[in-house]
Amino acid sequence: MSDPARFVDAVPLPAVLIRRDERIEAANGEARSLLGDAIAGRHFITALRQPQLLDTIEASLRDRQPRRTRYLTNDGRQDTTFDVSVRAVSLGQDAGVLVVFQDVTQLEQAGQMRRDFVANVSHELRTPLTALMGFIETLKGPARDDAAARDRFLTIMETEAGRMNRLVRDLLSLSRVEADERMRPTMQVDLGGLIRSTATGMEPLAQDSGVVLNLDLPDAFVMRGDADQLRQVLTNLMENAIKYSGAGATVTVRLSAPDYLAPLRGNGVVLEVQDTGPGMEPRHIPRLTERFYRVDSHRSREKGGTGLGLAIVKHIVNRHRGRLRIESAPGQGSTFKVILPVE
Repeated sequence: MSDPARFVDAVPLPAVLIRRDERIEAANGEARSLLGDAIAGRHFITALRQPQLLDTIEASLRDRQPRRTRYLTNDGRQDTTFDVSVRAVSLGQDAGVLVVFQDVTQLEQAGQMRRDFVANVSHELRTPLTALMGFIETLKGPARDDAAARDRFLTIMETEAGRMNRLVRDLLSLSRVEADERMRPTMQVDLGGLIRSTATGMEPLAQDSGVVLNLDLPDAFVMRGDADQLRQVLTNLMENAIKYSGAGATVTVRLSAPDYLAPLRGNGVVLEVQDTGPGMEPRHIPRLTERFYRVDSHRSREKGGTGLGLAIVKHIVNRHRGRLRIESAPGQGSTFKVILPVE
């Protein structure tokens, strides 16, 4: 290899060339950013430090066999994981190894998200399933001839079955929304009319909850969107506001007229669902759209929540190339703003 430095610079990933005498022959710019500027000429142990990586390099220098390992660091914002490949190379009359670092942090995070998702779904299903199995066993045994107990247990079983049904429905909905997220809607929608019809369907829930539902809408206009998905956004936001505001609260659904909006760098509308409920601590706001995140898990389950509604809203808004903003403070209610382009 006539010019090791030029060879290493051509590698598009962080790369370090280590001689047989265990000194660093060359490192490209990406590697210097990762490991430090003045690593050339140093013993590789002083630059890399992590025992698992050091053992891998020493073994490859000794027997010239290819190996892989992991290198863990922190970029100041989050833990970062690198998949490290170590391969033997020739350096003129000498020999050494080329160490290449590939950032796999996002793959690791995606894998962790999948594991967390499966664990959360399993947990959410296990509770109602356990309850159903227990009640069935009781009805087949001690409560077989107890009419009052049978009616009470069947009512609870119906509630738990409904909970599972809502969870499965929301999981399927989330899957469909994620599958369509990259395809922007092409239909024309009257958003004001959609809000009115959704509010009409929510009125019985509002009356039962002792909540006043108000609408503040502009003159009719049409915009590009998916009517079914936008109705789902409206249903989730209005239902949450009604259920969690408490009796005596007011929920206002407000839609602005089309205008230039800086967050979109173009014309758009702002849909607001505002309540006068108890509000929430600011620390909860960044996590509200996470799957299965709940501010109050017990209360959410009592109200029939699955913990997926706002995750679905986020993906639908993303599909419409919009923005979701949440404002809330204890004792000051909550406002959910959906900013949508109209063209």
